[in-house]
Amino acid sequence: MEKGFINNLPRIYGLYTGGFLGFIALMAILEQFGVPADVLGILFVTFTIAIYAAIGWLSRTMQVDAYYVAGREVPPLYNGMATAADWMSGASFVAMAGGIYFGGYGYLAFIVGWTGGYVLVNSLLAPYLRKFGCYTVPDFIGTRYGGNTARLLAVIVLVVASFTYVTAQINATGTIAARALQIPFELGVWFGLLGILLCSMLGGMRAVTWTQVAQYIVLIIAYLVPVFWMSNAQDFGLIPQFSYGGAVERIGELEAAAGVGQLMPSESFVGLRALTMQHAAASEGAFASWQFVTLVMVLMCGTASLPHILMRYFTTPSVRDARRSVVYSLFFIFLLYFTAPALATFTKLQIMDPNLATGIIGKSIADVQSLEWIQKWSNVGFLAISDSNGNGLLEINEFFMRGDIVVLATPEIAGLPYVISGLVAAGGMAAAMSTADGLLLAIANALSHDLYYKIIDPEADTRTRLIVARILLLIIGAGGALVASLQLSSILGAVAWAFSFACSGLFFPLVLGVWWKRANRQGAIAGMAIGFLAGSCYLYYVRFAGGTPLLGLDHLRFGIVGMAASLVAMIGVSLATEEPDAEIQAMVDAIRIPGGETVLDQTH
Repeated sequence: MEKGFINNLPRIYGLYTGGFLGFIALMAILEQFGVPADVLGILFVTFTIAIYAAIGWLSRTMQVDAYYVAGREVPPLYNGMATAADWMSGASFVAMAGGIYFGGYGYLAFIVGWTGGYVLVNSLLAPYLRKFGCYTVPDFIGTRYGGNTARLLAVIVLVVASFTYVTAQINATGTIAARALQIPFELGVWFGLLGILLCSMLGGMRAVTWTQVAQYIVLIIAYLVPVFWMSNAQDFGLIPQFSYGGAVERIGELEAAAGVGQLMPSESFVGLRALTMQHAAASEGAFASWQFVTLVMVLMCGTASLPHILMRYFTTPSVRDARRSVVYSLFFIFLLYFTAPALATFTKLQIMDPNLATGIIGKSIADVQSLEWIQKWSNVGFLAISDSNGNGLLEINEFFMRGDIVVLATPEIAGLPYVISGLVAAGGMAAAMSTADGLLLAIANALSHDLYYKIIDPEADTRTRLIVARILLLIIGAGGALVASLQLSSILGAVAWAFSFACSGLFFPLVLGVWWKRANRQGAIAGMAIGFLAGSCYLYYVRFAGGTPLLGLDHLRFGIVGMAASLVAMIGVSLATEEPDAEIQAMVDAIRIPGGETVLDQTH
């Protein structure tokens, strides 16, 4: 990448932001002139995807260093934005507020865990892996411990964790496309996949980096605008993140009157939920605290183990820049995470409060069913209403939604101009696409670099390696879309599984690889294999075999079992076998020194 481009990044993305705001203004004008809402939704989604595809095309490359690590020249600020976009997936943008909506404050574990994970990334891994100079996470494992077995096991864990994660993102793109384009969900996932591949296929990490910066700008604007709009419209203050306490109190009153926590769902709809848990009800007791802490631990350690996140810090010019990137990442992520509880609160208030024009609980079911947003979301199977008691009024236990649509439907629920709905759809698509880009690239890069190049054909030239990587992107993406179309799990559930897979197999081999010189090849192999198998077997036991969770460790927390097994196996086997040679130990010492050259040369 030319130096001139890097130096002009503020101007380039300033113009891009101004252009996007101008596009929003144009859509608002078109809405005033009577352009149908469905047309505006299509314009929002297709225009933004077209921009990302254009960036991907302009960033195309046949250089290995550019394809795998963006030439290691991404400035910290922009790498922080790209990392935030990579991180704030469909789970963060689309599903997290929905989890808080239905599950109350217990779901704040996701926010605490995901944010806290970056503390581990910053303190334990990111700068040291950057100093190492690798292309992929299995590249570090294979070189640090030596031998193809360790590298292959790392590839297997990476593929399983990342593939599980990417299906959740394609699920999110399918949800958005289904509503915005009024097409079946099963078709929407393939539309989303097309957009994802257009961004990443030709330019690898270089293309993904610059599209992710653009996607972050879109998604953060899209997430913040409805919250600020609702807060000010209801006189809760200019800064809703600090002033929505009154809304929480009002929801508590409404929930008590409606019987939330007492009334059970009147019927069962596949994939849909009725509100049964009080918004601000705090779980009490040691067991509830244990479950909260264990979920936080899984999410924190999973964050520090996910390859597509760690890869982002391979792209900075220096070790110091890698650390600065983490700080920027935390700030940009904080903007959304700090806002999610407020969004869930305002949306619930819009639905429940009879004093608001948007309130539907207690209203005539016939009137509610005539609302356009109810009809639109019902048509794509994401919402249902049932008059189970036959009184003609909508009770709280007769209203069913997918948690994944809470954020996407908020502008319509709140009666905001449809341009805001289009904006939110574009933001959700940006969030899901940005993470899917990184995940697919992590899988394809690991298979092409660590499996094909390092193990199968070490003599492969650059062109062959990159062709293999691109073919793998297509195959893996198609597989992810196929699995996503089956809707085997919710977005949040699939993401939690991905984190548990990652930390079960990779957390301790990565961390101890940096911080314990005595860790050796046999220990790493045992840690990855036993940890991953223990976690996977426990998941099968509690989720599919009907087993009783041990100590409250359900299918969202199986990573605790995997990590415990991995740690014991890795330490025990390492101590029972020969210590690493002096060269490996010297290499471990070298990666802990902040300055100086990278340990690996640029042609490894």
